[in-house]
Amino acid sequence: MPFQKKNKLGAISLNEEPFDKSPVCFNVRKGVREKLKTVPGWQERLRHLVDELIEEVGDSCQ
Repeated sequence: MPFQKKNKLGAISLNEEPFDKSPVCFNVRKGVREKLKTVPGWQERLRHLVDELIEEVGDSCQ
């Protein structure tokens, strides 16, 4: 049975803004991936750091 749209029991989004459909990917040094996954809330914290980095650089990158 397929999942029906607007189902009241369905999953709800916890973020205020929708995510982009295409992810940002980058390579890290060996062992970083495993260590990062042990950090609580690492995805949201990383998103926050990326936003700060973009604000810091400002319009100079355009």
